[in-house]
Amino acid sequence: MTAESAHPVAPRRRGANGKGWLREQLAPVMDLLDRPLTSYYLIIGCSSLLLALGLMMVLSASSIEALQETETPFYWFLKQLLFAALGVPLMWVCSRLPQRFFRLAGYPLMALSILGLLIVIFVGTSQLGAQRWIDIGPFYLQPSEPAKLGLALWGADLLARRARAGRIEWRQLLIPLMPGTAIIAIMVMLGRDLGTTLVLLLIFLALLWVVGVPLRLFAGILAVAVLAAAIMIIVEPYRLARVSSFLFPWEDAQGDGYQSVQGQIAMGSGGWFGLGLGSSRQKWSWLPHAESDFIFAILGEELGLAGTLAVVALYGLLGYAGLRVASRVNDPFIRLASAAMVAWIAGQAIVNIGAVIGVLPITGIPLPLVSYGGSALLPTLAALGMLLSFARREPGAREALAARGPGPVARALSWLGLGGPAAKNRRAGRATHNR
Repeated sequence: MTAESAHPVAPRRRGANGKGWLREQLAPVMDLLDRPLTSYYLIIGCSSLLLALGLMMVLSASSIEALQETETPFYWFLKQLLFAALGVPLMWVCSRLPQRFFRLAGYPLMALSILGLLIVIFVGTSQLGAQRWIDIGPFYLQPSEPAKLGLALWGADLLARRARAGRIEWRQLLIPLMPGTAIIAIMVMLGRDLGTTLVLLLIFLALLWVVGVPLRLFAGILAVAVLAAAIMIIVEPYRLARVSSFLFPWEDAQGDGYQSVQGQIAMGSGGWFGLGLGSSRQKWSWLPHAESDFIFAILGEELGLAGTLAVVALYGLLGYAGLRVASRVNDPFIRLASAAMVAWIAGQAIVNIGAVIGVLPITGIPLPLVSYGGSALLPTLAALGMLLSFARREPGAREALAARGPGPVARALSWLGLGGPAAKNRRAGRATHNR
């Protein structure tokens, strides 16, 4: 008998070794995701990349039409850049505000949204079958956009105030959350804006999901919402035409299915890596609203499948970060508000992208952070700033931020002599000298 036969080697367990190898390979990623500031940096990184990409695509998609109408290719890009220049500081301010501010802000924001929607109903500007804008000179204000933020904050605070021992009673949502949501939704529907109504419904359903309502009630509310949407589609001929063009776009490619067909042509023309930034052919007066509702089609044409998948991944990471905040912070208001924001931003992105690629009907809602429109961009950046504020409350996040040292704004102020330890020392020295 040989030494090898005297000591037989135990057979390898492939499944266990395979799992161990996979766990070992994923260990760095899991360690990175488990860090206290993961949500914080994901929100900042994804928001910044989407905003920068949006500015770049608005310039590309709107340049031809802007040149034809205003004699400058930068008209809509400069307006979007102005909104971004206002929105980024707003996002930073919101990231520094305490939770109490957001709990109180939902009530006046809801009141202002209702007032704005009333103005829209009576004196609003109608475009493409929907009456959703207030004309204030060089800009159009869309009150239904801040209404999304107002509903999320107001609904989250209503339910959080009635939480008992950390648990939220779902029965508390019947009054006044459900009537309040219905009022906002009906006013938006009176403006014939089905897309925004669907987003408001997503926010409301997200609040229900976090509260933990019984599935029967959840299904019943969803059924009523679907019935209301069906009625809205049936009573408006242009919506019925959109549904038929969604089902059979190529049968009326020069009529009601024109925008959907041109969007699909743009997506198909991009191939794997696109035609190149600025090289879109569909933006030459072929694809309507290329800078707003169908900017994803231009993105797919110029950056290809790789670009569209990168954008989808950014929205996925942004949604993951928001849900991570909701799961790691025990405060009921933060859980509810974070989930509502994720449902709003990620849900709106899904609806917009689905319409462009032909798997959902066209609803006319923008792609968050990417499409042209200041009324949509400013509330979205404010909501992301609020998520950053919530991310700072995750376990260990404050300590990690304190250990990191002052941020770029504080360092810049310190360099200018307006803040930081150096400025404090100078002020203390001047005070001593004056004595």
